[in-house]
Amino acid sequence: MRPPPATAPDFSLASAFVWHADPDRLVPVPKVNSIAVELLVGVNRSRDTLMANTAQFAAGMPANNALLWGARGMGKSSLVKAVHGALQDEHPNLKIVEVQREDLPSIGRCLNMLRGASERFIMFCDDLSFGHDDAHYKSLKAVLDGGIEGRPENVVLYATSNRRHLMPRDMIENERSSAINPSEAVEEKVSLSDRFGLWLGFHPCDQDEYLRMIRGYCDSYGVSIDDETLRAEAIEWQATRGSRSGRVAWQYFTDLAGRRGVKLS
Repeated sequence: MRPPPATAPDFSLASAFVWHADPDRLVPVPKVNSIAVELLVGVNRSRDTLMANTAQFAAGMPANNALLWGARGMGKSSLVKAVHGALQDEHPNLKIVEVQREDLPSIGRCLNMLRGASERFIMFCDDLSFGHDDAHYKSLKAVLDGGIEGRPENVVLYATSNRRHLMPRDMIENERSSAINPSEAVEEKVSLSDRFGLWLGFHPCDQDEYLRMIRGYCDSYGVSIDDETLRAEAIEWQATRGSRSGRVAWQYFTDLAGRRGVKLS
């Protein structure tokens, strides 16, 4: 015997929720793990575009689904959460609902729970990608296209991915080369990314941007360090990681704050 359909929670309990399936439920998140939007360096154009789109949506106006793609650790998911947080004072009815990739098959049931609510919802899928014979992508069409019933007017989808087309480039090329009709072989999967009205690209940062990120964190959280010491330590930290990104900048800053006895909560 199937359990009865889940009922929507009291959305006034929190500004963020996480969707879980089996059993279906939306779990409130008391405190969102996010940083201030002004601390995100080197993504000004993407920040302004996403902020404008989200503000339109929060005000009840039409808005696009957004795909944030590109280099890892450059603040894609941080930007989504930061933009949501920045609009909370002006638009308290703007909520964010995180859906894990493994729960995508149940996304239609989540939409039914949100449909008709007075609140506005950003449905957020982080680190989205699909492999060969992965049918999860079909579930996303419930959000992007909505079928006969249509996507709820009060829901917009924001997704992040390291891949512009949500699947590896070598897989695209392999399917094209081995198919009888190459143009149709990957069209269904590749066209999924075309259903996002906004494509926001994130690219690796240079050293100056990396250092500006850390200096911004230091100024915001009150961590005192001179420029020469910061530069030397931050570059050494980056060298030990073998990469340079916003994530690496935050990891260095976390270590620095701990050594200086500054709490970040």
